[in-house]
Amino acid sequence: MSENNASGTEAGSPAKPALRPMPQVNQISVNDVIDALAAGLSDFRRAPIFGLSIGALFAFGGLFVVMSAWALNMSYLSYPAAAGFVLIGPFAAVGLYEVSRRLESGDDLSWNTILGTIWAQKGRELSWMAFVVLFIQIMWMYQVRLLLALFLGFRSFASFEEFLGEIVSTPEGLMFLAVGHVVGAVLSLILFSLTVVSFPLLLEDDRDFITAMITSVRAVATSPIPMIGWAFVVTAVLIVSMAPGFLGLIITLPILGHTTWHLYRKCVTLPEETNDA
Repeated sequence: MSENNASGTEAGSPAKPALRPMPQVNQISVNDVIDALAAGLSDFRRAPIFGLSIGALFAFGGLFVVMSAWALNMSYLSYPAAAGFVLIGPFAAVGLYEVSRRLESGDDLSWNTILGTIWAQKGRELSWMAFVVLFIQIMWMYQVRLLLALFLGFRSFASFEEFLGEIVSTPEGLMFLAVGHVVGAVLSLILFSLTVVSFPLLLEDDRDFITAMITSVRAVATSPIPMIGWAFVVTAVLIVSMAPGFLGLIITLPILGHTTWHLYRKCVTLPEETNDA
């Protein structure tokens, strides 16, 4: 009797879905990063209207954030607010990843297809990655206010010039700058490690965002020198691009976005999955 029950249970139980294999992470070199950059420049030249439009929209968003800080009489927060805004770059570049993907595969390239793909992400795991980016951005602004309170006290400044004079001419201000940039660098490295390949991966393959973040961290850990070197390049380019009123981002954001797609291609190989009939 027990054997019949066991066999019946076994026969009637639904088969457990097989676990999907993790994406393969490849080790890359500095030359691979250079090749990805060349491919990114090529994509920008092949489809400039998409890159320039997305870059201009991102630059306008940065200007809006800074001008909002000034309008609210919080001009002293304009610099950290601008730095925090740049953290959403990986999410803003999703459209650029799609442009590169379509150029690579030879698919139709139009605003309808690009915007349609972006809109379709609202019901997929990529939208959860947007929350991860937003959370780290909030953490960035929170630690700025915390450090301001710790080193400069609970007070505001009448102008950005007054704030700048305070932080570069007093020991407390210099300490605020030093600690703030160290904390910012740590948060930026965390965000880079979590997102450098996760956004392109989620755009191409219907994975969960946890798997995407794990794969991204593995990619950085597997090739730390070229990947962290690329992170420094991205940081330096973004800082220079922000200097002329964010206008440099119109050019640099699309190049960085296209390059990231090709870097993802070199770092990650999706497993070939077969469905048994």
